Amino acid sequence: MKHFASLLTTATLALLASVAAFAQTASPTDSAAAPANPLTVYGFIDGYYGYDFKHAATNERPNFIFSHNRQNEFTINQALVGLRYDNGQVRGEVGLHAGTYPSANYAPEDPIIRNIYQAYAGFRPFRKAWLDVGVFSSHIGIESALSKNNWTLTRSLAAEGSPYYEAGAKLTYEAAPTLTLTALVLNGWQNIRENNQAKALGTQLQWQATPQLLINSSTFYGNEQPTGLVRRRRYFHDFYARYAATSRLSLALVFDVGKQDRPEPGARADTWYTGTALARYQLAEKWRIGGRLEYFSADHGVAILNATPTLTDPDFKVRAGSLTLDYLPTTNVAVRLEGRLFNSGRDFLTDRNGRPTKSYGNLTSSIALSF
Repeated sequence: MKHFASLLTTATLALLASVAAFAQTASPTDSAAAPANPLTVYGFIDGYYGYDFKHAATNERPNFIFSHNRQNEFTINQALVGLRYDNGQVRGEVGLHAGTYPSANYAPEDPIIRNIYQAYAGFRPFRKAWLDVGVFSSHIGIESALSKNNWTLTRSLAAEGSPYYEAGAKLTYEAAPTLTLTALVLNGWQNIRENNQAKALGTQLQWQATPQLLINSSTFYGNEQPTGLVRRRRYFHDFYARYAATSRLSLALVFDVGKQDRPEPGARADTWYTGTALARYQLAEKWRIGGRLEYFSADHGVAILNATPTLTDPDFKVRAGSLTLDYLPTTNVAVRLEGRLFNSGRDFLTDRNGRPTKSYGNLTSSIALSF
């Protein structure tokens, strides 16, 4: 891994240097239509420290948590560098990242592709439409893999139980200035490398109903079993609404529901659903606060990858609440502190003394830089 990391770093620096040189010498074929600077370099670094209460004596957080998943350890959740090109007619992006987030969330992928954040190429097949092919961020959910874009520091159970990234082709169409439609053909549910001969389908509708209200509806359908196993179709719908109540207060509601076939013939499909309420309030110019309440229920732990099953029941049912305080010294730096509590009606974890527990809590602090 050390050799691979060194190779990755060298390749990234060489790519940045070569593209920067190209950007200085190349001229667009249609200067009137092309943006003044179609090539941009971007980056993001999220360093954090977390501490857990009532958790096993390990530096790993419960294995249904993929982002900021280490505790009692100073580390990096995500260090990202990328190039983005968009001249109005063609576009593309290459982003590479490392840290505890990709280490945990991309573990099933081949080592050579685990460090891909985004890598796609696209063009306009007709006006108001884009066709992109490659690896890109998920069309599902209100939260981003980049912590700076989210109202709370850590990710919700809804985000941890749905894709962060996808590989495939997507057609995006701006039906109106306030309405965007997207159709996708994907390798599957958060996998870059295909694991069977089937393809998954997805859709997304985003409607800016008013200047204050955004409504989103996203769907997924596909077979999520590797070749050789019994087909288990997965159906999923993600809905969220985001509302700017005042110049300081923003609110959001999220509701996800999914079903997946059981392997036994004639068995009732496993169902999972989650509800999340979020709020963010601007306290002062450089201070803001964000809160979240959520509930997650999953039959047999479906959609919670590698989830720890309960000690008395295979189902996974958890309530959680979190509160995040942000200090923003500059526009591209965020200092964040979050407290989070989980509770279940049954034992679902083992604490550091080896005893089963119905509750779990943690603190997470972060300093994030974006450019």
